[in-house]
Amino acid sequence: MITCFIRYRIDPTKRDQFARYARNWGEAIPRCGADLIGYFAPHEGSSTLAYGVYSVESLAAYEAYRARLADDPLGRENYAFAQSEKFLLDEDRTFLMLVSAPHAALARP
Repeated sequence: MITCFIRYRIDPTKRDQFARYARNWGEAIPRCGADLIGYFAPHEGSSTLAYGVYSVESLAAYEAYRARLADDPLGRENYAFAQSEKFLLDEDRTFLMLVSAPHAALARP
C-alpha cells in the first residue's frame, strides 16, 4: 500500500472553492478506487497550504485509478471547476509507504 500526499498552495481568498473541490473528490475518489483519507484546508498558521491524502495498492493501481478518475463525470467536472476558478496556485504529489505499523504492537506498558 502506498499513500499519496498532495500538497496544494491555494488562493487564501478562495477557501470556499477549495472546500467544494475537496467535497467533490470525497465522492469521486472512493468511487474510482482509491482509499480517501481526506482533504485538509487551512485552519491556523499558513493560509495557503492545503492537503489531500489517499492510498492505493501500488503505482500500477494508481495509474488505473487516475484513468478512471479522468473518465468519471464528477472528476471531469471538478478538474474543470479548478481550472475556471483558479484557486489552486500550485500542487505536488509525494508517494510514501507506512513503515511504523503496527503502531499498537510498538506501545510499551
